[in-house]
Amino acid sequence: MATSSPSEKDQVTNAVASGVQAIQAASSSEDLKNVLSSLVGKKGELASIKATLGKVSDIEIRKQLGQLVNDALGQIQHAADARSRELLAGEFAQQIEAERVDLSELALSESVSRRRGRMHLVTQSTERLEDVFIGLGFQIAEGPEVETDFYNFEALNVPPSHPARSMWDTLFVESDVEGSVVLRTHTSPVQIRVMQEWPPPIYAVMPGRVFRKETPDATHMPVFHQIEGLVIDKGITFADLAGTIESFTKAFFGPGFTSRLRPSYFPFTEPSAEFDIRRPDGSWIELGGCGMVHPHVLRAGGLDPNEWSGFAFGFGIDRMAKERHGVADLRDMYSDDIRFTEQFS
Repeated sequence: MATSSPSEKDQVTNAVASGVQAIQAASSSEDLKNVLSSLVGKKGELASIKATLGKVSDIEIRKQLGQLVNDALGQIQHAADARSRELLAGEFAQQIEAERVDLSELALSESVSRRRGRMHLVTQSTERLEDVFIGLGFQIAEGPEVETDFYNFEALNVPPSHPARSMWDTLFVESDVEGSVVLRTHTSPVQIRVMQEWPPPIYAVMPGRVFRKETPDATHMPVFHQIEGLVIDKGITFADLAGTIESFTKAFFGPGFTSRLRPSYFPFTEPSAEFDIRRPDGSWIELGGCGMVHPHVLRAGGLDPNEWSGFAFGFGIDRMAKERHGVADLRDMYSDDIRFTEQFS
């Protein structure tokens, strides 16, 4: 069997050795790129050797030399990949060091320290509401934003044929059964989940984000925030509801505010009411809805309406923030305009 001559093998071996040495000497990714191009490019030594293979008459020797060259190219590429990783790691470390910000330089003294961020106005209001209700003896509960039709409507005494469904402009989520999954239109579904999971008596508030097909304007947004309240106990009456609303109003807005209830209708409460707050200047503003929990809703929550009674209320957190801080347009709270947000610390 014919074999390639030692001089030809040595030529390839020497080309690999010098190539690896050049690769190791590369000082940057760009330098390495140029070195690699000179080694494996059309004008490189290995390419020159490969170009002469056609002149070798012996087929076996030509095959051996071709294999040697291919192996050599693989060794060169392997060495280049390893060196590239080393260089990139070093260059990245240099970049990190160059862009490093010494946070300790942000002085702690009051004379030079400045706040770099602010909590969103709605988040501020949500936390303040939670604090107020915790002070009134309530617990915080949460639920999913993507809900089943059962929790969002049916369990709340709003079956598919109920005309009250037109009260909500619902956004539906694609599912196996059309119309069975929705983006929740209110935080009321959490009431059902709480009744199913918590043993009574229950004193809970449920803040969260809700979704409706609304056209944004000064008082409406398609994505907004509500807080729901639920009380389930023995002997609860409408007077307890009115007293809770009044206590909340004074605790959140201040002693200069008061509340009133007006008859209304909701499918999940009976009797139902709208509640308003009166500003110190004597003007009234509608805040939300409330009422005694409907017996059908108690049953959907797994409770016996002959043993337990309760009330529920709900209102928009965004609107609460709007009124508390005198914001003229709800859209301003989501505009990311620094001139607006910097007013609220």
